[in-house]
Amino acid sequence: MNHVTGPQAADVESQYHAEFAMGAHSARHLRRVLRLYLVRSGLRDVADAAELALTELVANVVRHVPGRRCRVCFLLYPGGVRVEVADGCPELPVAAAVDVLGEGGRGLVIVGAVADRWGVTPYADGRGKTVWFECGRD
Repeated sequence: MNHVTGPQAADVESQYHAEFAMGAHSARHLRRVLRLYLVRSGLRDVADAAELALTELVANVVRHVPGRRCRVCFLLYPGGVRVEVADGCPELPVAAAVDVLGEGGRGLVIVGAVADRWGVTPYADGRGKTVWFECGRD
């Protein structure tokens, strides 16, 4: 009898990098890639939180970054993942006070609620930043 098994954690690359012009369906596609990486690495328990936080960072790119271009990086490590979304827009995001009836302003509040850590690292030359979060790290 033949048994087919999926890749083991050792078979999964520990990094995923891609550069995109974000569009209406980009978050959905990136969530699928992220979930694939996490599940195949034995990190299913952080997948829902990481997918939600990634969706919010992609939405910020679509809404606030001219040209909607960004680089996405998933870094797997034992027990967790770090997701980075880097763009060339110098404006730094801030977690704003939420208007209950407003259409926006909740993205980074959601990221902060579901991720274990998050932050923003401006480029040294002031021409952009990396917004990142970690799920599963103590």
